[in-house]
Amino acid sequence: MKEDFPILKENVIYLDSAATSQKPLCVINKMSEYYKKSNANPHRGAYDLSVKSTSIYDNAHEVVKEFINARSSKEIIFTKNATESLNLIAYSYGLDNLNEGDEVVLSIMEHHSDLVPWQIICKKKKAVLKYMYVNENYEIDDSEFDKITSKTKIVGITHVSNVTGTINDVKKIINLAHKVNAKVVVDASQSIPHMKIDVQDLACDFLVFSAHKMYGPMGIGVLYGQEELLSKMNPFLMGGDMIEYVYEQDTTFAPLSQKFEAGTQNVEGAYGLVEAINYINKIGYDKIQKHEKELLKYAREKLEKLTFIDLYYPKNISNHTSVISFNIKNVHPHDVATLLDRAHIAVRSGNHCAQPLLRKLNIDSTVRISFSIYNDKNDIDVLVNELNKIYEMFKKFNKE
Repeated sequence: MKEDFPILKENVIYLDSAATSQKPLCVINKMSEYYKKSNANPHRGAYDLSVKSTSIYDNAHEVVKEFINARSSKEIIFTKNATESLNLIAYSYGLDNLNEGDEVVLSIMEHHSDLVPWQIICKKKKAVLKYMYVNENYEIDDSEFDKITSKTKIVGITHVSNVTGTINDVKKIINLAHKVNAKVVVDASQSIPHMKIDVQDLACDFLVFSAHKMYGPMGIGVLYGQEELLSKMNPFLMGGDMIEYVYEQDTTFAPLSQKFEAGTQNVEGAYGLVEAINYINKIGYDKIQKHEKELLKYAREKLEKLTFIDLYYPKNISNHTSVISFNIKNVHPHDVATLLDRAHIAVRSGNHCAQPLLRKLNIDSTVRISFSIYNDKNDIDVLVNELNKIYEMFKKFNKE
């Protein structure tokens, strides 16, 4: 797969796909093609270029609908990224549907973008914010699900942790939440590059993801919401293309999906997202998972032999996907990342926008590696070799 990704010819081992994936040439070419042949403002012109742009943009909703098995393209809203999608849900649904004393339940694994908006909304509405915590195996015990009660109105759950790689049983959580008539927001940002998502099978109320983590471009995200819910929600942003009629003192709004897509949209991004979906479908999730599971198993075996590192992931590999966080004992993660960069290995260091989770684990930050289809066992071998060098260097330094 490396041959499909031009940037990987630049002498880099890229192990930060959880932050953003690299882009295959087909996606890059498709976006360039848009600007060469179809660039115009959609939904606004009667001339040929605008009609082409409109067709590309509207078709993208259909492609995403099929990709996640939504019932209607009206349930597909394009946003800037998953962060904007989560804020849209918080402000357009949460603000109008939470009351004093109601409860919002999140997992402690949530990315800040699915945590901070709910903090703000709960404070505004005098609602209660609760957390489901992880155990020593970096998983949520069933006992934590008892926090979903008759007072719960919204549950937020990440499908896959961007720190530990834990795969959460979102279907089980959705079923429990629906028994008390709570709505569920699923963050699929870390799962959709690695596994098939079927929103009807999950029966989730909302689901979000970003194109840039699944071989698509930056600047475009997806909000899936059940049509019945979206129809009752107020728009998050106001402006052109999301209105029906505007009077001096009143406005009516356009139907879905336009109601939530104000202003000139990222049509080239939608075009690139479609090509990224085509790329994934061409390979097939079965092959993607087979390759990544083999690589994950290999990486775990190699890293577990290093006695000088602490690892943070589930023991059961079947409940773990392509993210591994670790620390070299007595060495700061930023130092590790900087030294790996000198060896042309790109990894992440820091708190990964998940400070409450790391605080719960009694750590400040970690080194994080994350795989994709363009990684191979040689990448892991080079990484492990460099980690040994870093450890020996600091060991010698500390002695001196």
